[in-house]
Amino acid sequence: MSPAPAEASPSERLRSRLVLVVDDDDLVRRVVRAVLECDDMEVVEATDGEAALALARSSQPAVVLLDVMMPGIDGVEVCRRLDHERVKVVVLTAGDHPDLEARCREAGADAFVVKPFASGDLLDLVAGLLSR
Repeated sequence: MSPAPAEASPSERLRSRLVLVVDDDDLVRRVVRAVLECDDMEVVEATDGEAALALARSSQPAVVLLDVMMPGIDGVEVCRRLDHERVKVVVLTAGDHPDLEARCREAGADAFVVKPFASGDLLDLVAGLLSR
């Protein structure tokens, strides 16, 4: 008989529901936060790539929702710099360049969502990534 799995510590449980939302558009961040918090997810926010990388290191989210077109470091480069063994990345973008999804996937993105998006679909996607 295999041993019972160890119970997660409070900080591990929090991290397992923590999502970093990165977008320079305040309205998008507020909408995404509201959607995720309806399912008891914890949310931290960043408005640019530099802040996203710093928050990813300090808060260690389980999932990052990442815009591509931002001032400074763009989302593709942020994605490339994240530790993909520790975090799942969903690119949320209004960009419709033909090769953008391929570039994001090459950089390590787990999913690619074009704005505008359906709130329920986004919630299902993030919940699915959190359960992995």
